[in-house]
Amino acid sequence: MRGNATGIGNEDRWGSTAGPAIRKKGTSVRPWLVVDGTGDAQVVEVGKHAIMRRTGLPARDLRILDPLLSYPSTVLGRERAIVINLEHIKAIITANEVLLLNSRDPSVTPFVQELQARILRHHEATTNTHPDNQEDSHGGGIKILPFEFVALEACLEAACSVLENEAKTLEQEAHPALDKLTSKISTLNLERVRQIKSRLVAITGRVQKVRDELEHLLDDDEDMAEMYLTEKLLQQQLEQTSSEDDTVVDTPDDDNDDMDVHDRAEISLEAGVGGGGGASFEEEDDDDDNRNLRDSHGTRASTIYSAATIKLDVEELEMLLEAYFVQIDGTLNKLSTLREYVDDTEDYINIMLDDKQNHLLQMGVMLTTATLVVSAFVVVAGIFGMNIKIELFDEKLYGMREFLWTVGGGTAGTIFLYVVAITWCKHKGLLE
Repeated sequence: MRGNATGIGNEDRWGSTAGPAIRKKGTSVRPWLVVDGTGDAQVVEVGKHAIMRRTGLPARDLRILDPLLSYPSTVLGRERAIVINLEHIKAIITANEVLLLNSRDPSVTPFVQELQARILRHHEATTNTHPDNQEDSHGGGIKILPFEFVALEACLEAACSVLENEAKTLEQEAHPALDKLTSKISTLNLERVRQIKSRLVAITGRVQKVRDELEHLLDDDEDMAEMYLTEKLLQQQLEQTSSEDDTVVDTPDDDNDDMDVHDRAEISLEAGVGGGGGASFEEEDDDDDNRNLRDSHGTRASTIYSAATIKLDVEELEMLLEAYFVQIDGTLNKLSTLREYVDDTEDYINIMLDDKQNHLLQMGVMLTTATLVVSAFVVVAGIFGMNIKIELFDEKLYGMREFLWTVGGGTAGTIFLYVVAITWCKHKGLLE
C-alpha cells in the first residue's frame, strides 16, 4: 500500500481540532483509508462530522456503514458521493477518492490492493491520453470510465467474487456429505448435512440481497443518474464559470454578490475534495450542517439537475451493473440448484426412513401374532396344570407317550394358527 500515513495529525485537513489531545466528547473517531485519484492511500482518524462535510452525506447514510449495526446490502447514489455496503466492502466513493471504513480487516486487504491497481491504471490512462487520442477514446474507440465507476466496479467485483467463492466451496463440501448420508444414515452425517443446509440458507440470503439491490438500481434510471459524480462536478464547474462571466457583464446587487461568493466557495470545495492536496474544512460556514441534512435520495433539485438538465445517458453504468447482475444471478441459480439437491436428498432420506419404519411395523405385527398364538398354547398348558383329576393323569392308563402326543399336538396347533394368521394378514395387504 503506497503512501500510508496513520495518525491523528491527519485530522487537521478534515476540519477537526488540532492535536490528538483535543477531541470532542461524543464524537466517534474511526480510522478511514483514503485512496485518492492517483492510487495513493493514507489512513486518517476522523469523526463522522468530518466525513459528512467532506462527502456531503447525511448522518443516516453513514449509519449504513456502521459495523456495529446490521444493514442489508446497499448501493446509494447521492449528490456528491456513492455509499457502498456490500458484504465486507464498506466504502464511500466521491468523484476523485475512495474512503474505506474497515481497511484493517484482513479480508479487505486484497480488495484495497486491487482497488489501488485499478485506480492507478485509470490515472495513467487519463493522464497519458493525448488530445489526438481523446477523440477516439470518447468516440468509437476505447472509452475510459469515470473514476467513480472504476471504484464502483472494484467494489462490485470484490463482493460478487466473495459470494461466488463461498458458493463454490459450499457446493464442493455439500455433494460428498449428501452422498455419504444417502449411503449411511447416522447422527454424524445428519449433523454435517444440517450445518451445510444452514450455511446454504445464509449464503442464499446474502446473494439474494445483493441481486435485489442491483436489480433495483437497474430499474431506476434516476438512481443511476445520481451516480455520475464526475459529470455533475464538471457541469457545476461549467455553470459556475458561466455565472462568473455573467456577473462581469451585469451589475449585481449585494445579495447576488453574497450568493456568488458562497457558490464559488462551495464549487471550489467540491472540486478540491480528495485530489492532490485536500481542502481545509475549517473555512466552511454554518451552512454545511444544513447541507448535510439532505433527503435520502438526494435533493429534488439534484435529481432534476441529473435527469433533466444534464440528461445523462445511463447506458454506460447500466451495462456495468448488468454484468455483475448476471454474475450474481448465476451464483444465485447455482445455490438454488444446490438447494434442490439438498431437498431431493432429504426426500430420499425420508423415503428410506419410512420404508424402515414400515418394516418395523410389519415385524411388530408378526411378533404380536406369534405372541397371540403362543398365548393360546399357554392357555392349554394352564388348563392341564390345574389340580383336577382326569384319566390322562392316571399312570395305569396313560404314560409318557400320551404326554408327548399332547405337547406335540398343542405345538402343531399353535404353528398352524400362526401360519393362518400371517396368510390372512398378507391377503389383506397388512404384510408384504
